[in-house]
Amino acid sequence: MEWVLNTSISFAAASKDYQKGQYLKSLEVLNKLVDTQKDVKTYVLLAKNMLKLGFKAEAAAAYSLAGKLDSHAESLYTREAALLYFQCGDEQEALAHALRVMKLAQNDADLAYLFTFIYIKQGRLDLISPFRRAISESSNPDHILIAVRALTDHILDPTNETLVNNLFKRFPNMPALRLLSLVFAREICDYERIVPYFAPLAEMLKKGQLEFLRKDNPFFNLHWCADEAMNRAASLNPAVSLQQLATGRRALPHAWGKKIRVGYLSADFWDDHATMKLLQRVLELHDRDRFEITLFCHSAESYLEANKTDRSGWGNICTIRDLTNAEAADTIRQNEIDILVDLKGHTSEGRVDILNYGAAPIQVAWLGFPGSIVNIDLDYVIGDHFVLPDSSKPHYHEKLVRLPDSYQPNDPANRPKPNPVTRAELGLPEDAFIFASFNGNRKITPEALDSWCNILRRSPHSVLWLMLSSVRAEANIRKYAGKRGISADRIIFCTRVKYEKHIDRQQAADLGIDTFPVNGHTTTSEQLWGGLPVLTVKGTHFASRVSESLLNAIGLPELVAADRQAYEDMAVELASSPERIAEYKQRLRQNAGIMPLFDADRFRLHLEKAYEMMVERAKFGMEPDHIDVPALPPRTEPFFSFE
Repeated sequence: MEWVLNTSISFAAASKDYQKGQYLKSLEVLNKLVDTQKDVKTYVLLAKNMLKLGFKAEAAAAYSLAGKLDSHAESLYTREAALLYFQCGDEQEALAHALRVMKLAQNDADLAYLFTFIYIKQGRLDLISPFRRAISESSNPDHILIAVRALTDHILDPTNETLVNNLFKRFPNMPALRLLSLVFAREICDYERIVPYFAPLAEMLKKGQLEFLRKDNPFFNLHWCADEAMNRAASLNPAVSLQQLATGRRALPHAWGKKIRVGYLSADFWDDHATMKLLQRVLELHDRDRFEITLFCHSAESYLEANKTDRSGWGNICTIRDLTNAEAADTIRQNEIDILVDLKGHTSEGRVDILNYGAAPIQVAWLGFPGSIVNIDLDYVIGDHFVLPDSSKPHYHEKLVRLPDSYQPNDPANRPKPNPVTRAELGLPEDAFIFASFNGNRKITPEALDSWCNILRRSPHSVLWLMLSSVRAEANIRKYAGKRGISADRIIFCTRVKYEKHIDRQQAADLGIDTFPVNGHTTTSEQLWGGLPVLTVKGTHFASRVSESLLNAIGLPELVAADRQAYEDMAVELASSPERIAEYKQRLRQNAGIMPLFDADRFRLHLEKAYEMMVERAKFGMEPDHIDVPALPPRTEPFFSFE
């Protein structure tokens, strides 16, 4: 009888029951057997039965035990455990198991997807590079979509362009891949690809088929779409309940102090980044008697190593680079921040998802991303009456906080003053009228280049001076312009130079001509600082209204053309009016020291007033609402001089 009992609980019996589809009977035998026979095959069969019965979490635990006993370092059973935990939503256990078999992920698309998904969710984009190839070569649509997300933050990595183009060739009907292919085409001004690639999307827009917009990257969407209603649909995830997130966040206990505690969140806290060239002086000027400033920094170590400025003058530094989004939010809460200001939004290296973990009672977007930050729990977005007119209100889930002059801060103290420079030094023609654009080449849309070609044809003694992003961009621009009757010698390219040299050389041009639909932002303020008047066209979304804001703040509103035709006409007219160009340049020099654009202290006072108005509402339990910050009286005396 004893022999019969042992036979009834043998592994062979359990396996036989499993083969017959008698999973409960097999499981009953295994539950008895596992008390005395703790080996790999027992746990594996236990896991298989659990899976057949729909118990994924229990199956994952059984595979985990099998993996621990398996003699192979890269156990396939540990892999199975990782994938099952992931399917169950237990990302902590999934990642812990996946890390044990990480080498497998280089050729295992399912495992690579697990790593990429979790790391993107945690905000650890620096860790996903080893997994991109495996997911990009997969035929699983979910893998391809996550590959797209993994690639867009590495736009300058040449391996990504190859991967994207290969994906698009395999799956030409996937809008996400078509949109991403267009991103790379725009980066090098490949107009021969841009026009045909975009044609099917244009047809979908014409028919009102807008679902594909949810597959677009919000930042790159701004570069081709100037419709705020459509911008808010880019990457929109209806499953994210911002109201629920906001309600939960505002219900968290919070102690208000005597000082307003402001936290700035960014990856750009190093002195050579464009953001700090704008913001540095405002940070230095913040009133420490009324405000406590903390910088929540996730800047890359390589950038910080190159930083030469003492960052302690900007605020307290709290490094969150190696923390997950949830851990970073917890750190911000521990610092009892009243207002958390995200400076990145949906831009490269941004970690705006941190705000969805309830980091602060007031959460604000400013400066880095020129538009509504979809899917993110925000109370306010900071702008001005030009970039955020009343017509923008329906297209933002954030409430608008409008500063009275311009939304853009500027730094007259740390930004170098322009030194005299000659055209001969720069290799520029002495007798030509020079139109200049120093914007990134991806902003030079076919429409903008068409307008520039029209201007050059109508202004025969003019040339176009562009800053070069890549050799391929130069070739593509010359080719496109050549087909429109513009000879190669009428387009002059310059390379990037040290910042001081760039500030100097701008004044050698006669007129800056802006890009659209994305204007120059920091680039426009640099041109105005360098003494170069900039002509722009009135825009229809935040990104296309920035130069209008800056020109009004420096006292040159007449350089905002009403439309594209007026933009071309004004450029042609100015090319034959040297006295007007000289007058604009003189006004720029005079206005820079007294008008609001470069007045960092005036800007700081308006910004601090905005923070006080936000806090006042929150302290009284009031919901966020639109805020227009009152303007200080105009200055009557200069705050600095170029002399």
